Amino acid sequence: MQAPLRRFSLFLALAAALLTFLALPTFSAQAAEVLLSQGKPATSSSTEGNFSASSAVDGDPGTRWSSAFADPQWIQIDLGASAGVSRVVLNWEAAYGTAFRIEVSSDAERWTVVHQTAAGAGGTQNLAVSGTGRYVRMYGTQRATSYGYSLWEFQVYGTAGGDNPGGDADKLLSYGRPGAASSSQSDQNCWECTPARAFDRDPASRWATSSTTGWTDPAWISVDLGATAQIHKVVLQWDPAYAKSFQLQVSSNGVDWTPVYSTTSGTGFKQTLAVSGTGRYVRMYGTQRATPYGYSLWEFQVYGTGGAPIQAPPLPSDPANPPRLVWSDEFDGAAGSKPDSSKWRADPGTGPNNELENYTDHRNAALDGAGHLVMEARKEVTAGSSCPPDPLSGSTTCQYTSARMNTGATFQFTYGRVEARIKVPKGNGLWPAFWMMGGDFLTGRPWPYNGEIDIMEILGKDVKTAYSTVHAPAYNGGGGIGAPYTLPGNADFSDDFHTWVADWNSKGITYSLDGRIVLTLGKDQVEQTRGPWIFDHPHYLILNLAVGGDWPGPTDASTPFPAKMLVDHVRVYQ
Repeated sequence: MQAPLRRFSLFLALAAALLTFLALPTFSAQAAEVLLSQGKPATSSSTEGNFSASSAVDGDPGTRWSSAFADPQWIQIDLGASAGVSRVVLNWEAAYGTAFRIEVSSDAERWTVVHQTAAGAGGTQNLAVSGTGRYVRMYGTQRATSYGYSLWEFQVYGTAGGDNPGGDADKLLSYGRPGAASSSQSDQNCWECTPARAFDRDPASRWATSSTTGWTDPAWISVDLGATAQIHKVVLQWDPAYAKSFQLQVSSNGVDWTPVYSTTSGTGFKQTLAVSGTGRYVRMYGTQRATPYGYSLWEFQVYGTGGAPIQAPPLPSDPANPPRLVWSDEFDGAAGSKPDSSKWRADPGTGPNNELENYTDHRNAALDGAGHLVMEARKEVTAGSSCPPDPLSGSTTCQYTSARMNTGATFQFTYGRVEARIKVPKGNGLWPAFWMMGGDFLTGRPWPYNGEIDIMEILGKDVKTAYSTVHAPAYNGGGGIGAPYTLPGNADFSDDFHTWVADWNSKGITYSLDGRIVLTLGKDQVEQTRGPWIFDHPHYLILNLAVGGDWPGPTDASTPFPAKMLVDHVRVYQ
């Protein structure tokens, strides 16, 4: 009798399961996807003419968005609230992307890739994706033509209000929380690179394993979130000393660890990792180094709910659209008058980079009475000064004077449209520049940890080429990120005034010359390919005319003196 009873019990269990299934409410099935993007706010890295980003989400296949003719470029849509994204449709114009990513984000700052290709074919692309976020972005990294990127329609489909790991409800849990590590470095190459540096939301400071005991496997760094938390996302911004193999682990007591992520093919740079785990402690446990050095992280950020988060300082606001003028100098004044002391301060002394000039206290800077600032380099000796040996005379006494001035004591700002109209001099060894330095340089933070944004540099020996560049700890000097560019027709920059603009915001910097975009540096792209972006803090303006140095090389008998750099105006919009 036992076998029939077992069969009867099994029948009852199956019947109960069937009844339970039939009783499930209909909404437990996958919700139907809907078009989420139409009519929603859209923005882009750039716009060609009147082909605005909103034209790609207006439902009209006869209107389009088009970008500047440069890489990278992006267009993003604000869905208004968190959504589960299941499909993206790109209806390309002839100017399409060969290489691009589809990304989602909860805050338009931290992005997760949900589709990536290096073989885009243009036309209409119907892409199945899986992700959650309020913002959806097409991020193009390689154009298929010499033109920009252009979309008739950018459609996002999915379900509103889905579960949102790493999304709107999540917070940064690791900021300012106590850290621990297997070892830490503290020497001339990485001073006090303690665990706390990875949790300070300062992308220019880092943790590293000890150079004497820590360049071994395994090694680790952990953070105490202060209370039990649900972990949804971890962001690792690696120094070049990164982990090829590592685990992310969680623990309730800091002793017993459970892996929530594991890889043997770590890529370094910036990794945004979706995870799911519960614990008070989170640890990166490295088991194989990618280099002969140790492990080093600029940032180790943990996102989720719960814990005991410390409120991080608010991030700076982007400029208004359209921006408004907040600071300017038109250099109107009597001939011979000095620069406005409420705006500019002289920066006297010898220059860096093995330059040959001695900068004076505004003796080489004056207005010309016609609305221009004149910065003048002269061949004159400064008694008691010390410079590298002059190639013409061999003297180590500075043989030239020039002008350098900045707004460090009068005006510092974060983000904006920075503009200057300048005419540069021509001649071997001359080096005119318009640039910005991080304000913390003035309070003791050494270069390049403060960040440098070069808007215009020209070498007098080649006045057909200009340069725009950024410098940070992971990319500086000759390794700075930037590009050379020329005038249409390969004209000469010294022949006339030209207007340089840097549009700087939380997404990156777009450089323009006379209204033409010449370079776009996307924060996200830089972090994923070169290292941390460290420019989201106050900077100040600098104008100078250098003589000699490592990059421009020396003067010679043909260099004209006095040499004059003319500035028509400097303006900042926010």
